[in-house]
Amino acid sequence: MTTELRPMPNKSLSEWIEGVGRDYEQSRMKAGDSQEVAAEKARTSTETSFPDGTPAAGQLVYDVVAVTPGVSNEVIGYLWITQIEDGGDAWWVSDIKIDENRRGQGHGRAAMQLAETAAAEHGAVTLGLNVFGYNTVARGLYESLGYETTAVQMRKQLSVQ
Repeated sequence: MTTELRPMPNKSLSEWIEGVGRDYEQSRMKAGDSQEVAAEKARTSTETSFPDGTPAAGQLVYDVVAVTPGVSNEVIGYLWITQIEDGGDAWWVSDIKIDENRRGQGHGRAAMQLAETAAAEHGAVTLGLNVFGYNTVARGLYESLGYETTAVQMRKQLSVQ
């Protein structure tokens, strides 16, 4: 079995955009944002990246596909990479998700390696990403692939008296 990236078909894109926006909002709240702030960040991100429901320039969205030669091609997740600024050589993993029942089988690692190739083919010299502090499994994967920590955000919840 191998893992491939295939451009997400237009017929799947609008539903995916809605879902990724909801997931982003939930992740922001889990990381400590209020519902209002999380919703605004998700809305702004969606409007900037997908005006009129289609990817803006520098936005690449792929299905992650598990391929068993001669047997099946199964979509098991998605990958979204973004050019940081128009014409720039820095790219970003905006989001990646592998179906829960397919995790731990090497598909996430393979998809990240394919993301590096796809970004390089589009002129990238660097590929960065953000991972929420609570996602220790993903942090371990990225570190094992050679990603280095470039910044750490910290927060302390204060009790108001």
